Amino acid sequence: MALEQLSDVVQRCQAVPVDNYTTEDHDVFTVAGRTCIEEGNSAQVLSIVLDDKNQTCRPKELLIGLLEQLEQDDLDTIAESLHLLLIPLQKVLLCLGSRKASSLGMTLSSVLDQVTKLPLPHTKEQEEDDVFSLCRCCTDLVTFIRPFVLEAKQNLLNSKALSETTDKTPVGGRLQDQEELRTELLKFCMKTLSHPLLEVQLTHPDTLAVSPLRNFATEILNTLSAIGESIHSLVYQPLVKRKVVPGFLEEEVCYPKDSLACLAHLVFVHHLAVDTFPCVYSPVFCLRYNMEHVCLLLSRTDESRIQKGLELYEKSLVRVENCSLSADLLEIKTFLMVPQNLVKVMTICPRHDLRTKGLKVFQLSIDKFDTEAKYSFFQYMLKTSNHSGVEGYIIKNIKNQIDIALQPGNSNTWFEGVHLLPLLRKVFSLPDGPETDLLQYLDRIMESLNLLRYLVIRDKVTENQTGIWTELYKIEATFLRPLRVGVNMSRAHYERELCNTMEAKKSKAKEESVLSVSVGDEKLPNMTSESQIQALHSALHTFDMIESVLVRIEELVEMKDNN
Repeated sequence: MALEQLSDVVQRCQAVPVDNYTTEDHDVFTVAGRTCIEEGNSAQVLSIVLDDKNQTCRPKELLIGLLEQLEQDDLDTIAESLHLLLIPLQKVLLCLGSRKASSLGMTLSSVLDQVTKLPLPHTKEQEEDDVFSLCRCCTDLVTFIRPFVLEAKQNLLNSKALSETTDKTPVGGRLQDQEELRTELLKFCMKTLSHPLLEVQLTHPDTLAVSPLRNFATEILNTLSAIGESIHSLVYQPLVKRKVVPGFLEEEVCYPKDSLACLAHLVFVHHLAVDTFPCVYSPVFCLRYNMEHVCLLLSRTDESRIQKGLELYEKSLVRVENCSLSADLLEIKTFLMVPQNLVKVMTICPRHDLRTKGLKVFQLSIDKFDTEAKYSFFQYMLKTSNHSGVEGYIIKNIKNQIDIALQPGNSNTWFEGVHLLPLLRKVFSLPDGPETDLLQYLDRIMESLNLLRYLVIRDKVTENQTGIWTELYKIEATFLRPLRVGVNMSRAHYERELCNTMEAKKSKAKEESVLSVSVGDEKLPNMTSESQIQALHSALHTFDMIESVLVRIEELVEMKDNN
C-alpha cells in the first residue's frame, strides 16, 4: 500500500511543473517513503529516487524528504537507512550546483547524528564482524563525501593557478561558495575526529590487515589535506595562531581541542599522514607541542581518552634522548599538569592495565629529564602529589639518582652535597609528626627509611659526599624520634583493639562483632571477628617492620661512629 502511494505521488510530480509540487505531495512522499523503508522496500524507494525521470522534483524539497527518511532510532534500521539513502542524497546535492554548501552541511550533520547512535567496536573481532554496521557506515560516508572533496580540492587548485598566472583570486559569490563548501567539509572532519575516531581504538595492521576504521581515519586525514588544511599545523594548533575561518564563531568551535588531540594521536601513534610532517621537527619540539594534547586527554575520565593520552605521551617520549630535557621545560604549565594527571591515572583509574601503563610512562618521563630537571621535578612531586604511594616512588627515584651520583666519575651538584640537603629534608619528615597515620603513609615512610639506611651504608663519615653525616642530628629530631613515638603509640592502640576483639570473640557477646578501624579519616567496613583479628595482626606486623628498620639504622650509625 505504501509503495503504491509513493509511486502515485511520484507519477503526479512527473506530470506537473515543478512549481505545482504541493506541500501535500511532499507529506505523502515523506510518509510513504518512510513506511516503505520500515516494511523492507528500501530498494524500491532507492530505485524511484535515482530514476532520472523523477528529477523534476525540486532538489531541496527532495533533500528534506530524504533526510526525514534518514532519522531512525532502531539500530538495525539506522545502518540500513544510511546505506540506502547516502547515494540518492549525494545525487540530489550534486544537482544543487555551486550553492550546495549549506545543504551539504545539514546532510552531514544529520548523518553523523545517526552514526553516533551506533555502538562502537572495542575488539578486533567486533570490528571484523561489524555487528551494528558502524564500519560499513564509515565506508559509505567516505564514498558519499568524495565528489565534494574533489570539488573543493579542484577549487583550491584553480584559485592557486589563477593567482599565479594573473595575480588575481576568485571574487564575490563564487569565492564565498567555494569557501563555504570547504568550511562544511572541515566541520565534518573535525566532528568525525571527535566521534567515532576519538572513541575507538584502531587495530594495528599486523593484527587486522584490512581495518575499515583505520581506512576511515586515513580518508579523514586525506580529506583535510585535500581541502587545504596542513596536518602538522593542525597538530600544533593549540600553540599556533590560526587564521579566521568563515562560518565559525570562534577558534575552539572551528578546531575543537578534542579533535586536534585525536589527530595528534593518529599521526604519532598510528603514523597516519606522518609523511606530511617536516623532517626538521626535533623530538623535543614534537614533545613540547604534544603536551597540550596529552594534558587534555589525561584530564578526561573516560578510559578511551586516557588510553590515547598515555599512548601519545609514550610515543612522544621514546624519541627523546634520556637525560636531555632541561629544567626550563618545567616552567611550561603542561609539563607540570601532565604529571598531576598521571598521578590520578595511576591511583584512581578503574582499569589495572591503564594504571600500570601510567606508571610506566611516568618513569619514562622522569628518565628523559637531566639531573637538574629531575631534582626540581622530585621537589615538585613531593610537594603536590598528596599520595603516599607516589611519594614513595619518587623517594625511590631519588635514591637511584644519588646512587648514580656516587659512582666514580659521575659526580653532579644536584644529588650530593649542599643541593641535596633541601631535598632530603623534604623526604625525612612526617606529615603530622608522631600522630601521623603510619598505615596511610606506609609507602612513603618505608622508602624514606630505606633511603636513610642506604646513605648511612654508602656514604663514608670521612667523605660525607651527600652531607648526611652533618644532617643526621636534624633527621633524628624531625623524623626518627617522632617516628619511634608514632610506632609506639600505634602499636599500643592496635594491641588494645586486638585484645578487646579477642575477648569479645571468646565471650561470644556478638555473633558478628564490629570493630571501628580507621585508616586516615576513613573507617573500614564492618568485618567478622576473624577478619578483624587478621587486620590487626597485619597492622602490628607493619609496626614491627618499621621498628626493625629503625633499629638497623641506629646500629649502622653506631658502627660508623665507632669506626
